[in-house]
Amino acid sequence: MVYDTYAMYLCEWYRTREQDRRHTLTIFRNFLSKNRLMITHHVVILLVLVPVTQRLRGELGDFFVGCIFTAELSTPFVSLGRVLIQLKQQHTLLYKVNGILTLTTFLSCRILLFPFMYWSYGHHQRLSLFQVPFRIPLYCNLANAFLIAPQIYWFSLLCKKAARLFDTPPAGKDG
Repeated sequence: MVYDTYAMYLCEWYRTREQDRRHTLTIFRNFLSKNRLMITHHVVILLVLVPVTQRLRGELGDFFVGCIFTAELSTPFVSLGRVLIQLKQQHTLLYKVNGILTLTTFLSCRILLFPFMYWSYGHHQRLSLFQVPFRIPLYCNLANAFLIAPQIYWFSLLCKKAARLFDTPPAGKDG
C-alpha cells in the first residue's frame, strides 16, 4: 500500500515537474487533492484492513483473506498502463492488449471475486447464494460492501477509458 501510493506520487512528480518547475510541496498538495479517493483507499487498507486480517480475526477466514489478496493480480496491468502512458505509448498494440488484460483481471479478481466468496461459503454451508448474506454476520456484509464499492467505481472508470480507446472515429473521406 505504501509502495503503491509512493509510486503514484512519483509519477505525478515526474509528470508535473517537467510541465512547470513547481515546488515539491505544491506538487505534493496537488497530488493529495487529485487522488483523495485512491489515497484514502490505501490508508484504510494499511491502517484498518491489514491489522484486522493479520491480528484481530484470529484463526477465522483464511480462505476469504486469500481471496482478497487475489484482487492484487490486476495491479501489474494497471501499473503497466500508467507506465505506457508516461512513455506516450498509448497508440501501441501492447497498450491495447494490456488494456484488455486490465479489464479482464480487474473484473474477475476485484468484482466477481465477491459473488464467488459468497457462493463458496454457501456451497460449504449448503446454502444458496441468496441465503448467504442473511446467514453471515452483518459486519461481513458491511466490510464486503465497503471493499467492493470503490472497485465498482474504478472498474466503471476503466470501462469508460477502454471505450474511448477502442472507439476510434471512422476515417473521413476526402472530397
